[in-house]
Amino acid sequence: MKLIDFYIIKRYIGTFLVMILLFIPIGIMVDVAEKIDKFKEKEVPLITIMEYYIDFTWYFANLLFPIFLFLSVIWFTSKLASNTEVIAILSSGISFFRYLRPFLLAASFIAVFAFFAGMFIVPKSNLGFNDFRYKYITKKEARNTEQVYMQINDNEFIYVNDYDPIRKRATNFTLEHFDGNQLEFKIKADRIRWVDRDSVFRLSNYVKRKFIDDQERIEMSSRKDTLFDFEINDLAPVNYIAETLTFGELNDFIEEERERGSILINNHLLVRHKRWSIPISAFILTLIAVAVASFKRRGGMGVNLAFGIALGFLFIFFDKIFGVLVSKSTFPPFLAAWLPLAIFGFLAFFLLRHARR
Repeated sequence: MKLIDFYIIKRYIGTFLVMILLFIPIGIMVDVAEKIDKFKEKEVPLITIMEYYIDFTWYFANLLFPIFLFLSVIWFTSKLASNTEVIAILSSGISFFRYLRPFLLAASFIAVFAFFAGMFIVPKSNLGFNDFRYKYITKKEARNTEQVYMQINDNEFIYVNDYDPIRKRATNFTLEHFDGNQLEFKIKADRIRWVDRDSVFRLSNYVKRKFIDDQERIEMSSRKDTLFDFEINDLAPVNYIAETLTFGELNDFIEEERERGSILINNHLLVRHKRWSIPISAFILTLIAVAVASFKRRGGMGVNLAFGIALGFLFIFFDKIFGVLVSKSTFPPFLAAWLPLAIFGFLAFFLLRHARR
């Protein structure tokens, strides 16, 4: 049986690599056709475009990893079934679960690689990919710049109505300083901006209200230069920053954002959960693919591939829908990352029970 194990593992990994090598150039060509006018309009240097497509390769492969894996297992398992190889293996007295072992071993190799790539390689590629996209392609702002509210340390909260990251200024600035539950002072200004030359914050129409026992003291000035316990860009961090951080960096960043009360904390948590859930999907999708494609069907491989494509895109659909729910509502990031796997896990269980019979 070891010879058959090696044969299945080799076919599994080889088909997966061929699938990636086939689809990534297609993805690049489609992307070039879509963006070539933007490249010409912005006069993007050729070397910058080449660096972008190196980053795009990792981004694209990570994004569609479940579909690549699922289709590759469907494809080569269907070929095994059409050549009656599966029937020969099972007829020799090998149990169906023993037959699954080399598939799960191969899935383990790919899952481990996907895990380390997702933790340490893909984040750096995501940084280059998103920086290029927001600089040359999309008109959408890379930051949440309106209605910004956050906690900057244990005692202070800030709010601004809107923030301009280019001019480094914001309007309707408010800072509240608490001692426990007691408000000690409150600072308000019509505008706040960072002055690089003097390395200070400049506040316009500055008002500071200080509360001492039952008394209130008010300090006012048309202009006030001062320092605060935050940087100007902290007012509106880049939306995709969590996607660009490696494992340790992401954990530290999430703790900092949690303390600040960031409005993007659920998005950051979703990124961390998906770093773990995507490699696990390799096992679940492998089980479904083997259960579906191990036996001959009317219509041959075409039926299995059609089913595989539909199921693969359904998996991506669920993944994206739950991701949008996290961004637009209070849907828990943990459920958004793991619920698609739970749904497909139940599907794998029922398909395997049917396949055994």
